[in-house]
Amino acid sequence: MADNPSIIDMTVPDFSAAMTGEQTFKLSNYHDQKIVLYFYPKDNTPGCTTEAIQFRDLYPEFQRNNTLIFGVSRDSIRSHEGFKNKLGLPFDLIADPDETLCAMFNVMKMKNMYGKQVRGIERSTFVIDAAGTLVKEWRGVKVPSHVEEVLEFVSH
Repeated sequence: MADNPSIIDMTVPDFSAAMTGEQTFKLSNYHDQKIVLYFYPKDNTPGCTTEAIQFRDLYPEFQRNNTLIFGVSRDSIRSHEGFKNKLGLPFDLIADPDETLCAMFNVMKMKNMYGKQVRGIERSTFVIDAAGTLVKEWRGVKVPSHVEEVLEFVSH
């Protein structure tokens, strides 16, 4: 498998997954809007909390640009519900415990954590346009200023 094969300009296959609010995310339900899917390692960790808060705080700007936001991690729906409520997130979180979406977007990587090799989600963000085409990807995301970059992209 290649390190990061680009999937830019490819149509994203329709998929469904459990998400917060006792709902099921289905990509085809959103073909009239842009979608930001941001993959993050784990609920309630410092970087993931900061990223979620930044998306939360800029959410009205994303809405003005006809863009919906969904966070994705391997955490359970129960964990997501607690994380969403704790931070007052206005968008839903998608649970991917079996790594189906992680595999589709190729975000699972070997990472060093406290000197040990662990397999986990590489923080990544994807923009899918209203036609269902992946139009932008950011991989190996560093949290500071990232959300502003995503907003800048969907604003044009």
